[in-house]
This record gives sequence, structure tokens and C-alpha cells, in this order.
Amino acid sequence: MLGIGTIAKKVFGTPNDRKVKSIRPLVAKINALEPEFEALSDDEIKHRTHALSKRAQEGEDLNAILPEAFANCREAARRALGLRAFDVQLMGGIFLHQGNIAEMKTGEGKTLVATFPAYLNALTGKGVHVVTVNDYLARRDAEWMGKVFEQLGMTVGVVYPYQPPEEKREAYRADVTYATNNELGFDYLRDNMRGSIEEMMQRGHNFAIVDEVDSILIDEARTPLIISGPSQDRSDLYVTLNQFIPNLTAEHYKIDEKARNATFTEEGNEVLEQRLQEAGVLPEGQTLYDPESTTIVHHATQALRAHTMFHKDQHYIVRDGEIMLIDEFTGRMMQGRRLSDGLHQAIEAKEGVKIQPENVTLASVTFQNYFRLYNTLSGMTGTAATEADEFMDIYKLGVVEVPTNRPVARKDDHDQVYRTAREKLDAVMKRIHKAHEKGQPVLVGTTSIEKSEELSAMLTKEGVAHNVLNARQHEQEAKIVADAGRIGAVTIATNMAGRGTDIQLGGNVEMKVLEELAANPDANPDDVRARIEAQHAEEKQKVIEAGGLFVLSTERHESRRIDNQLRGRSGRQGDPGRSTFFLSLEDDLMRIFGSDRLDKVLSSLGMKEGEAIIHPWVNKSLERAQAKVEGRNFDIRKQLLKFDDVMNDQRKVIFSQRLEIMQTEDLEDITGDMRHQVIDDLVDTYLPPKSYADQWNTEGLLAETRDKLALDPPLAAWAAEEGVDQEVVRERLCDASDAMIAEKTEAFGPEMMRQIEKQFLLQTIDGKWREHLVTLEHLRSVIGFRGYAQRDPLAEYKTEAFALFEHMLDSLRIDVTQKLARVRPLTEEEQQQMVAQMAQQPDAPEQILEAAAAAALAEGDARKPLVEGFDPADQATWGNPGRNDPCPCGSGEKFKHCHGRLA
Repeated sequence: MLGIGTIAKKVFGTPNDRKVKSIRPLVAKINALEPEFEALSDDEIKHRTHALSKRAQEGEDLNAILPEAFANCREAARRALGLRAFDVQLMGGIFLHQGNIAEMKTGEGKTLVATFPAYLNALTGKGVHVVTVNDYLARRDAEWMGKVFEQLGMTVGVVYPYQPPEEKREAYRADVTYATNNELGFDYLRDNMRGSIEEMMQRGHNFAIVDEVDSILIDEARTPLIISGPSQDRSDLYVTLNQFIPNLTAEHYKIDEKARNATFTEEGNEVLEQRLQEAGVLPEGQTLYDPESTTIVHHATQALRAHTMFHKDQHYIVRDGEIMLIDEFTGRMMQGRRLSDGLHQAIEAKEGVKIQPENVTLASVTFQNYFRLYNTLSGMTGTAATEADEFMDIYKLGVVEVPTNRPVARKDDHDQVYRTAREKLDAVMKRIHKAHEKGQPVLVGTTSIEKSEELSAMLTKEGVAHNVLNARQHEQEAKIVADAGRIGAVTIATNMAGRGTDIQLGGNVEMKVLEELAANPDANPDDVRARIEAQHAEEKQKVIEAGGLFVLSTERHESRRIDNQLRGRSGRQGDPGRSTFFLSLEDDLMRIFGSDRLDKVLSSLGMKEGEAIIHPWVNKSLERAQAKVEGRNFDIRKQLLKFDDVMNDQRKVIFSQRLEIMQTEDLEDITGDMRHQVIDDLVDTYLPPKSYADQWNTEGLLAETRDKLALDPPLAAWAAEEGVDQEVVRERLCDASDAMIAEKTEAFGPEMMRQIEKQFLLQTIDGKWREHLVTLEHLRSVIGFRGYAQRDPLAEYKTEAFALFEHMLDSLRIDVTQKLARVRPLTEEEQQQMVAQMAQQPDAPEQILEAAAAAALAEGDARKPLVEGFDPADQATWGNPGRNDPCPCGSGEKFKHCHGRLA
């Protein structure tokens, strides 16, 4: 008997069906324009682009322009690539333009779909970003789809790491820019550390289309992007701690696999304390419970995590003496990514490679907050429906399932569950042999490099030719995927998420043509293509007869989407195919998430060795386990976002202030307001309102005035005058400081003074923001303990972070005022010396070199050097200060921010 919900869906259709139905008239309108656009010449297609662009830039609604723009783009793609977009591809493009996620199955042509909304939104002249998961896909798509945009008279750019600045700036100025999510995020952070508008790369965040949107906005959202600089080197500590961990036994620590965490037990703490004291790391009489031991305890815990939770060839690989992290969702190496809080260094110590210094955060942003900067955000993927709630909750993105061009003909088998991993692997080998013998291509999915190589060794032993695709074979990715659909091909892949290259039955024609032309450059391309296409058609027919691509997974991933992505590699464009998942009770997911009950059931059934349980109930219970994991991961991401939102509000304020400073020519009013605010605060502190002159602390105010304003006013005499109150003192100090700045402006020249003000402001903001980020990181790491006092950690974090931000702004005003009060023109000799010192810093911006040639902080004016005989020109007189010690010149700055920076 049908349920009420099922009957209602049959009558009214699902919400998704109604969305699809609502845009069919729009697709019909685009199709009706096709004959008109087919009749246009190539030049007329470009003229149409200019006409449509003019209308869009004059304010006409893009929805009104959509039918003509899509018709023009379809015709351009037909001429440039020989591809005529299907109606379902136009639908996908419309949903993307509306700011949705278009869920389209593998092989439905998502790359071409993106050109339609990209073209339409680029008509406004504000730029469009098409986001991909790796550099190879960004370059490939930009080159491939670039032909369509060229046919339309538009410019295309591609952004990649270590790109020359001019080339990158040009790529961002293009109508459509292809880039990876990482590079976009890092460029945003770098832009907000630049010294001038001219150096900035991005020109705003108008419209973005995110390919493999679930991979980027969900899987990678737990890891913030961080730009960091080196801090102090603790290599010896990591090496020492690393030696102790392998000697610990199971009773010395506890592991929580669900939370990916490891902690010492009391017994473990005692053993560790004893060994650390013997090694001289822990001073005698000091215990691990003393506040001074916090750093040692932290790094000991990280060393434990490195040994127990992070496994070689699963979470990372060692390449060229470096630890390369592996993305658990895509199986790719994450070049340049490092784990924070000393965890990466602990893994380096464990593997015996060179230990890089820990980093201090200079700037950071999460993908969630970066992509929410765009006026309109949209995305495409083959699997988004399972995460629709998260997309709506965090990004306000709806998910629309776009119908396939042809019905899906793939058969999806029920999961097969075995008692042990060995039984499972035996069954997998039998199944691969069976498919291989009849010429059916097999794609074998694994969850780690270790498991893929174990399976590869078994196949090699049995003489089965195969390819392996994991982080080690990263460079051959496109070639291996392109060959995976050929007769008898066996491909072992670690996580197929977001591979971006279709597995076509019979192999990839384009790849074969390129290979043959590369091997034989003199051959006629048309002849080569015709011959290969004929061979391909024959081979494809044989593969279809053998049953199409067989996807065989050796394990369930903790996210059902990743399983669906692997499954979706088979059965593209109505091709036949099959998919089966082989599992065992020893798999991580089954082991961690309650396989005990299932094990008892299997035992009571009296299952024989090598026998599998196959039942829809098993599928359901696995689905529930995966839903649990996904729900927990969603909570982690949501919590991360709530905390990051606090910092994001502050980040927006700081970044917008920086931008305003860079755009403003004359900053005299801003620095003047800051100076007057500092004076107000000093007067209120030392001459309290409504107090009498004999209650004033004039000595304290004089000391602060000398320190902060470089002035020496007769405050005692003013206080003795009849009728002088706080307001009079305030006005006199403001007038005196204004007069001093006016003298400096005359000495430097107005233009140079404005330049100095700008550089001091930007440098001080950047320095303060960096320190603030570190403080917030430390606050974030301990705020959870407030929960034990029945207080909400998030509310506490918001309150304290706001107070810290206000304090940062106060100290920013003081620092800028102090620096401007001490600046003076240099003598000719000092100028030459300063330029020579600054030139030794290869990354010193030109503006700083120019400013340094004409100005410098007069550190010795009002402060006595901490080291007797200190000479700024002679390093031998500086003593031997640590990087974080006060500078010996007496400026009050840390050595690394003062003379240590120039050394």
C-alpha cells in the first residue's frame, strides 16, 4: 500500500520536478532563437556580445537578456568545439545563473554548462570566476572552453600558483577567470596584505561557479586557508619527544578514533614526566601539571597524535624529504599545505625528515567565509542532494537535480559484507578476474594508498595488467582515467572525487589523438582522428557487450557522497554499467561505528568462511552509520563557522579600512583624528573629569606625552594657571602636536609626508592584525573550558574577541601617533646607510625603500637605549637579544619588529 507522501508526489510532483518544469518555457524560448543565431557570421556573433554587454551595463536585467545570451553561447560552442548543448545542459546553466547548485550526473557535460551562466554574467563587465579543484583542470577548462569565449569575443584568464604577478593580474582582469579554490582564497588574503591598490590582483567578487561544489564547500570547509610566517625553531624538542612515544604501551594513552584525538592517561603522564626529567627537558622539581609545562605537554600530545592517528601512505606520503599531506576526499597531494600547532613538525620528527620551523598566522580565512563574499554563488556536482540542508543553512544555496539527457542504465548491486578483510579481498580478486576475462573494464575504488598498493601487489602476483591512481601517480591522472574505459582495463583508484576527466567506454578519443600526434607530428590530424574514431566505435561496442564499466569498491567512505561519486563514474550518458561495494567487519567505518551487533548476528547465522551477507537491511544500517558521521562533520563545520564568523566580522572591518587607506591620497585627517583621540584618552586618564587641579597626575601625563607624542609641554605651569581645566590642557596639547606635525610636513614636503603616513598606517595595521590573530587562536583553544562553568563558550568568545579587537584598535592609534611623532628627515649619511640595509631585504616593497631613503624613526629621541653604547650602525654594540626580547635601542618594540628586522 502506498504512503500518503508517495501518493501526493505522484499527483503534485516533487519540489524538484516543479523547479525543472518552471524553466522549460525558457529553454523553449532559447531553442526558438536557434535558427536566427545559426544564420549569423562569426563577426556578427561577436557584435551580438557587444550589444548584449551594452544593455547589461546600462542596467537591463540579466534575466531579460538570458534567452539571447544562451542562444549566442550555444551557437559559439557549436562552432568552436562541435558541441551543441542539450536542453538539460541549458537547464543546468539557467539554475546556475539563478544562484543554485545544479546536480548533474557524471558525463552530462558540466564543463560546457558553466560557459552559459559565465558568459551571461560576464556581460556586466564585473568578471566571473569559474572555480575548479586542481590546477590541471583549471588550465584544461580555460584552454578548452576558452575557444567558446574567444568565438564570442570575450577574454579568458587562468590563475595558478607561482604565476608572474603581471600575468596573474591580467588573468583577473579577463571577462572569465578559471582558478582553483585555494589560489582564489590565498590571493584574497595576499591582496589584503599589499601596500598599494596597483599591487592588488582581484577586482571584486561578482559571480562564481564552483565545480565539484560539494568537495570545495563541504569537504574542504573544515580546513581554513592560512598564510603564515616562520616563528621560533623548536626542532630539538620535537626530536626528543618523538623518541619517547614508541616506547609507550597501550595503558599509557587513550585513543578516540571518532574525534581523531589521543591523550595521555595518568600513568602515561607519570612515565613521560620521569623520562622528560631524565632527558633534561623538564627542569628538576617541575611537573607536567605546572603552568610552565604547558608548551611541553602540548607538543608531547602532538607527538602522540602523530604516532597514533596519522599513518604514512594514508594521511601523508614522504616525497623528496618532505611530508606531503593527502586530501582524504580526493586522494590528491596537498602541495604546500601544513598541519598547524606543531602537528606537522611532530610527523616530520616521526619520519626522520628535516623539521621546518613552526609558523605564526599572518592571515587566514575559511572557504565558507571566502565564498560568501560573492554577490552570486552557484555550483555544479554529481552529488549534492545528500547535503542540501548544509548548502542552504550555510551558503543559502538551493540544490536542483537536473534530469539526465538519457536514462541511467547502470545496475547498482546491494553491498556484500564479509567477516574479515582477507575474505573480502579474496572475493574482490575473484570478481576482478571474472570481469577481466570477458573484457569488461573494472574501476576498483580504495580509501587509502596503502590499500591500493596492497591490492596492486595481489594483481601483479596473479599477472593481471592494471593501472594505479593515487597521490603517487598524481601526474599521470588524466591519462590513467582516460584509459580506464578500454577493453579489459583494470584501474585501482584512491578516492575518485572530483577527478574531472570522464571515463568513456572504449577510451578517450581526444587523448588518443593527442598521443598519436605527439608521437608522429607529421601525420595529418584529420586522418588520425578519422582512424581513431573508427577504432573507438568498434572498441566501445565490445565494451558495451561486455557490460560497460564495472565499479567495484573495496570499502565504504565515511561520506556517502564520495561513494556516490565513485558509483557515478559508470553509466554516463545512458551507457550500461554496474557497481558493487565489498565490505568487511574490519573496515574502519564498520569497526568504529558499531559492527559488534552485526558480528553477533553473522555468528548466530553460522556463516561459512568466504560467505557474504547481502541484504537491503545492511545497506540501510550502513546508510545510517554514514549519516551519523556526516551529521557530526556538519556540526564540526558549523561550529568552526560560528567561531570564524566572529573573526570574519573583524577581518572585514580591517580589510575595508586597509582598502580605504590605500585608496585615499591624503591621510592627514585620519592620522590627526587618531592623534587627538590618543590625547583625549591620556587627558581623561591623568586629569579625570570633574577633578580639581591638585588631584591631577601631571607627572604621569608629562611622561606619557613625551613617550606617545614626543612633546615636552610645561604641564605643571599650566596646572598652576587660574581657569585652566581639562579642556584647556586638551586643546593646548592638540595644538602643540598639530604644530609639530605641520613642521615635519614642511621639512619632508607634503607629498613625502603623505607617503610616510600611508606606510606607517598600513604596516602598523598589519602588525597589529597578525598579533590579534595569534591572540584569538590562543583564546579559541582554551575557551571550551568555560563550558565546565556552565557558560556558553561561543558567547564568551564573542565578548572577549570584541574586547580584544577594541584594545587592538586603541593600541593601533597609539602606535601610529608615536611613530609619526618620532619621524624625522635623515642626514645624507643616514639615508645611504638605511637604503643599503633595506635593499638587503629582497621582499621590501619599493614604497618602503623610497620612504626609508627620506625618513626613519628617531628611536633615540625620547628613550634611553637598553644597552649602553648602543649604535644603530654597529651590530656589535647591540648585545645578543632574542627575537621576542625588547629591542636594545629602547623603542619598546620587540627586537624582530625593530632593529632585528633590518639586521
